[in-house]
Amino acid sequence: MKQIILLLAVIGAFSGVVQAQEKIQVLSTQQLVNECKLPASPESRSFCVGYSTAIYDTYLATRHPKYAKPYICVKQPAPSRDDVIGDFVKFAQMNQAVLDKPAAGVFLGFLASRFPCARK
Repeated sequence: MKQIILLLAVIGAFSGVVQAQEKIQVLSTQQLVNECKLPASPESRSFCVGYSTAIYDTYLATRHPKYAKPYICVKQPAPSRDDVIGDFVKFAQMNQAVLDKPAAGVFLGFLASRFPCARK
């Protein structure tokens, strides 16, 4: 029994090392632009809307009035989701230097420039 537990511990430790060496693939801005460009297949549109919505929802969920003040302030009535995504695609295509950067960070930067909060 002790041998089996020891074997499982060794296997677990080895798999942890293997997992630690794996490089996690991050979606690039170019990949997101490719999914969001029109005309889009239903699958691409669903991915684009889901991914971009998740980025913004995560941003909203991580805001704290004291420690993480907002830097994206969407005025109401808000533009349509399709308009914002279309503007993001144009922004990324006009800024070729960001295409190899992680999509989430570039999308948040775009939103911050498109919907800045009022300065106090």
